[in-house]
Amino acid sequence: MGGHPMTRRRLADAALAVVVGALVVTAAAFRADTTAVDYALIALGSAALACYREAPLAVLAVATSTGSAYVLHAHPGPLAALPVLGAVHTAARAGHRGLAAVASGVFLAAYVATGPATQDVVERTALLTGWFLCAVVTGLADRNWQAYLRQTEQRALEAERTREEAARRRAGEERLRIARELHDSLTHSISIVKLQAGVAAHLARKRGEEVPPALLAIQEASGEAMRELRSTLEVLRSDERAGSPALLVERACAAGLAAELTVTGEARPLSAAVDRAVYRIVQEALTNAVRHAGAARVSVGLDYGERELTVRVDDDGSADPARPPVPGTGLTGMRERVTVLGGTLQAAPRAQGGFSVLARLPSGGPG
Repeated sequence: MGGHPMTRRRLADAALAVVVGALVVTAAAFRADTTAVDYALIALGSAALACYREAPLAVLAVATSTGSAYVLHAHPGPLAALPVLGAVHTAARAGHRGLAAVASGVFLAAYVATGPATQDVVERTALLTGWFLCAVVTGLADRNWQAYLRQTEQRALEAERTREEAARRRAGEERLRIARELHDSLTHSISIVKLQAGVAAHLARKRGEEVPPALLAIQEASGEAMRELRSTLEVLRSDERAGSPALLVERACAAGLAAELTVTGEARPLSAAVDRAVYRIVQEALTNAVRHAGAARVSVGLDYGERELTVRVDDDGSADPARPPVPGTGLTGMRERVTVLGGTLQAAPRAQGGFSVLARLPSGGPG
């Protein structure tokens, strides 16, 4: 079983520092004049590499100062530059190419100052210059490659998000189109039924006959169905907001319903789809409260969380948990709106009496 990624990275960084230190110490051990001070400088400069991810500039400063001090004191071979090379590479990778170049120059100057400018010293210095140049260039190349990978990943995530949004939008548009066509055809059919029932009742009265109760029931039920369908169709055909939850509560109060609005959290602009969904949820919940709750108090709550918006509409009407209502067009439409946006909806009688609608919606920015 693998450990935590952070732990594995720390162990890898420590292993790198140990390997570099072991190489430089091994090379120093073959020199008879290596002192305890030299070993301490090697150990300190190599150990600093273990922290190159968290503090690349501090590692660069420690490795350069200890490396320069070591070459000035012991006059070692080119292998002594390994800790400084590693620090220069990581500094350039972190974007500090200027400081990496300065550190390279400082160490090379210290290396040249170890003795007279013999051909051997010049050749070693030229070799080290190439090494340091490669360290800076590879650090920059690695930085650019990481930036490219991050950019590619962001593009892929953005493309995926755009595809999902487009799919949700197309699904929502198709659902609305089908709903409109169904309601249009049903409205036409029900209006014919209502008209025929009305004509039959009128003719019966005109002939002085008693109107059959079934005929009156058909006339009344078709009228109620027409009102429900027209109300739903008005909602489905409206693409823009007709107001705000606050305005809805104000209208409900003016109509005689005891309603109040509570807003918690930091209110902020919402995407157009979420904004419309909130409006329609509150509208439908208040409409149901007027129709079915009787003389009740209604509380509307909007809670702006960090990542989601919670809409809650509670009434203390006559709904009974033992007899949950059959979901009608209104509740079904609310649930579909919330689901399309990736949210959740709970609508059921409360244990203490009355009815509760609870919707949780992802709160995006304005769109």
